[in-house]
Amino acid sequence: QVQLVESGGGLVQSGGSLRLSCAASGRIFTIHTMAWYRQAAGKQRELVGIISRGGTTNYADAVKGRFTITRTHANNTGYLYMDSLKPEDTAVYYCNAEVTTTTLRRFDYWGQGTQVTVAS
Repeated sequence: QVQLVESGGGLVQSGGSLRLSCAASGRIFTIHTMAWYRQAAGKQRELVGIISRGGTTNYADAVKGRFTITRTHANNTGYLYMDSLKPEDTAVYYCNAEVTTTTLRRFDYWGQGTQVTVAS
């Protein structure tokens, strides 16, 4: 099995910054894409951004220019750097990873989510 553990959420003032981390562990052979999603109260989960194994990134229009996704292969960790935060960024943020396990099967895994609250 593979586990994704997120950290770094919290309360921040509008205009502030936060860094979220997503540490993957377990029977990992290869991590393909890593992505961040968010779900605000009463709304559907939406994609924030995604990073390929090679480092190519794509972002939702709502966060372009403010959020940056990176990853390190050495410790199987992904990061979401959030700058110029707005109250509308308030949501539970989830990490997602597409993983080939050591049994050479490919699965989608999710973290438990971390709350980000941006105060106006």
